[in-house]
Amino acid sequence: MISLRQHAISIAAIFLALAIGVVLGSSVLSDNLLSGLTDDKQDLQSQVHDLQSQVNAQNLQLQAADGFDSAVAGRVVGGTLTDRTVVVFTTPSASPESVDAAVGLVAAAGGTVTGQVGLTDAFVTAQGADQLRATVTNVVPAGVQLSTGAVDPGSMGGDLLGAVLMLDPETAQPQSTPAERDLAMQTLRSGGFISYQDGTVEPGQLALVVTGTSDDGNKGPIVARFAAAVDTRGAGTVLAGDAGSAEGNGAVAVARSDAAISHHLSTVDNVERSAGQISTVLALREELEGRSGQFGVGPGAGALTVS
Repeated sequence: MISLRQHAISIAAIFLALAIGVVLGSSVLSDNLLSGLTDDKQDLQSQVHDLQSQVNAQNLQLQAADGFDSAVAGRVVGGTLTDRTVVVFTTPSASPESVDAAVGLVAAAGGTVTGQVGLTDAFVTAQGADQLRATVTNVVPAGVQLSTGAVDPGSMGGDLLGAVLMLDPETAQPQSTPAERDLAMQTLRSGGFISYQDGTVEPGQLALVVTGTSDDGNKGPIVARFAAAVDTRGAGTVLAGDAGSAEGNGAVAVARSDAAISHHLSTVDNVERSAGQISTVLALREELEGRSGQFGVGPGAGALTVS
């Protein structure tokens, strides 16, 4: 007969054997698991390295292409805007580098920038919409009638600035007197809607509106409608934005999605690149010929550049 002591020893031995088995089994499993995780980590690191190498190679190719475009830009656009005048409008999101490069290429094309006007945050946001409407209504030059369809602040502001800063497309003459132009612009500047330096802005035949990567909220639609309204007053307008401007609620995206706007207004979605700057100048020339297009690499672009 088994004594109580022997029974207890047997049970203890069984539990001890189970404990040893669990420890040994978990040790083997842990080694296998760690080995598998190590292999997976090495595979992922290898994939990341390969992808990074591909990105680096593509960046080098992009830089080389951009360098080439920059080197030949002057030759490509040379003479396309000879004796033509351009008024430049910028939004708060516009890159100074993109603006300077585009302005420089207009000059290389033989054109003359007659002035640069900055639209402020108060202009491109809905917060100052009521005040902007009231300001525009009070300074409309005599003999100028704003479009009946211009009811939003972007369209109304663009219609007014187009009337005082764009030359008549038929006669190439100013559409307002210098006094009327000064009153309209000074009033808009006093209201905090635009910025410019005194004595530096004169009317032009064409307009270039430069914006940034993207415009959140209502900024994109306001800028797009502003550019479209300016376009109706002169010989042509190009809306040029940085990469991303043709996506989401960006100004270029809004312009391209509206057939009534894109039918007359040209857009460029990569003005931060030399290729986009070339497209911008060539598109200005196309506008003089009565042709519009959507250029770049973003959604809605009809071609990389002007053919």
